[in-house]
Amino acid sequence: MRVKGGLAAKKRHKKILKMAKGFQAGRRILYRSAREGVEKGLCYAYRDRKARKREMRSLWIIRVGAAARSLGLSYSRLIDLLKKSNVELDRRSLSELAAREPENFANLVKNLQSQAA
Repeated sequence: MRVKGGLAAKKRHKKILKMAKGFQAGRRILYRSAREGVEKGLCYAYRDRKARKREMRSLWIIRVGAAARSLGLSYSRLIDLLKKSNVELDRRSLSELAAREPENFANLVKNLQSQAA
């Protein structure tokens, strides 16, 4: 006897078409087009979750560098001072400090410079 598998196929198709919600034209209606679009979208999502982490780190470095420059210090020199002083602040928290509390960031930099001198 032949097994058709209609129920499983219908379930699989519905799952893909549900994921294709918001696509345009046949990509949300036609199963094959929808599957291709969903697979490509999932690939992009996986890739860009990794890329977002790189982009955010780059943004934090730019923010910290700009704040350090305004205080007469280069980014690399600031990071060097932090490491030598055993201050374990990551770039994310440094950028938040520089953006939201510039006075505290300036005090931190001043303290680091006085310790190094």
